[in-house]
Amino acid sequence: MSFASRLMQSATLTVLPALRDLVAPAACLACEARVERQGGLCANCWTSMRFIERPYCEVLGTPFPYDHGAGAVSPQAIADPPPFDRLRSAVLYGDLARRLVSNLKFADRSDLAPWMARWMATAGRELTGQCAVAIPVPLHWRRLNQRRYNQSAELARHVARIAAIGYEPQALVRHRATQRQVGLSLLARSRNVQGAFRVPIAERPLIEGRRILLIDDVYTTGATARACARALKRAGASGVDVLTFARVAGDDI
Repeated sequence: MSFASRLMQSATLTVLPALRDLVAPAACLACEARVERQGGLCANCWTSMRFIERPYCEVLGTPFPYDHGAGAVSPQAIADPPPFDRLRSAVLYGDLARRLVSNLKFADRSDLAPWMARWMATAGRELTGQCAVAIPVPLHWRRLNQRRYNQSAELARHVARIAAIGYEPQALVRHRATQRQVGLSLLARSRNVQGAFRVPIAERPLIEGRRILLIDDVYTTGATARACARALKRAGASGVDVLTFARVAGDDI
């Protein structure tokens, strides 16, 4: 490439973002206040977002109030080991995270997915480095028709792109319609999704012998993630890790 071509390319890369911001000014992802660049949070929202960092349980990713040492596992993970191997989440599920998830899920704000996925990919870097393929928690086809898109699939697609791993949204299906988990007790949630997921026979080669990264928007009690992990393990997955945008703190469940 000639010097003139490189100069023109550099100028284009500089001008295009400026033109984009002129047409659609950069706004905070959460409150739509003006910000310097696309895909960011304003200062108030940034300080309000509760990002999850170590120390946390190595299995459930539950934040610890203080460092228990390398490899520490929470009492919850010891008392009730999950069928998946590790869980990581980008943020705690507070008011701000709830707003982003709700807008992504119900307000047709699929434009939020790439930015939320960036935070997820950062939080789950140790998982994406070991997993072969990202699979979203699926919606039943009736609910998918109502919503028009699966928010977990949007997040998984972008995480897979960022992490340079496979993306197979059809490999896990919700073959039985379930009621919404909101408002259900822990036991009712588990019963609601029990046996609701399966890997179609034709898709098993995508699962067998591979480590799977299961993607969802929010981890609450873990009933859905556990049911999905069991289905993936039955289909021959060598391991299942879970990555979500947000999670409810252990004492808030």
